[in-house]
Amino acid sequence: MSFEVENTGTVHFVGAGPGDAELITVKGARLLREADVVVYAGSLVDRELVRTYAPDAEVWDSAAMNLEETTRVLAQAVADGKRAVRLHTGDPSIYGAIQEQMAELDRLGIGYAVVPGVTSAFAAAAILKQELTLPEVSQTVIITRLAGRTPVPERESLAKIAQIGATLVIYLSVSMIERVVEELLQGAYTPETPAAVVAKASWPDEQVVEGTLADIAAKVKEAGIGKQALILVGDVLRARREGMKARSLLYDKGFSHEFRTGIVT
Repeated sequence: MSFEVENTGTVHFVGAGPGDAELITVKGARLLREADVVVYAGSLVDRELVRTYAPDAEVWDSAAMNLEETTRVLAQAVADGKRAVRLHTGDPSIYGAIQEQMAELDRLGIGYAVVPGVTSAFAAAAILKQELTLPEVSQTVIITRLAGRTPVPERESLAKIAQIGATLVIYLSVSMIERVVEELLQGAYTPETPAAVVAKASWPDEQVVEGTLADIAAKVKEAGIGKQALILVGDVLRARREGMKARSLLYDKGFSHEFRTGIVT
């Protein structure tokens, strides 16, 4: 069964990736090349990516548009028999506000499909050369944010999530990093817990700040980072400096599975 039906009556929500134009998926790049109309998140997606893959398309920057306006552009494109792409930063399913857009298309009877992208959490991990799940350290990654203009359910407050002690990737919160640290220290983390902030991951002007919960806020302020950055927290971040506690069984020579017989030599 095919992943989707592609035609001029379908709006494609496409993940642009974290910034680097080469980190868009092959499928996403193809759909951009074929697009007649592109509505892109201009405050977060590099315009150069649109110029590269959709140089002849009619392009709308959604940074100054509201939901009704973006819906109107997409609906008109479909009515005119044109191929439409709604281009989002990273992966559309992570803080992409696509559910409300899809609801509007449902209301209008317009078909759509979602093409995943590389979210900035994974670009940040790549830049740090860091695996986010390590044996005997953390097998859980939590993607979350601090409450700001957009509220967060009380049961998902950072202080409560911090009780788990998992690897955290915190979006949309770097401008409130002192509060982030304050809440994390109410949980399983300590001032010595490693932390890193990656700003504009994979962009030419990306920034990386590393430290601990004791000093990361001051280092971020000194670096002048105030937006478009991720906060990563957890003991996995010790691995590059201090070595690993344990290795995965996946490639252990004594570990058997359906593709390999464990042989100790």
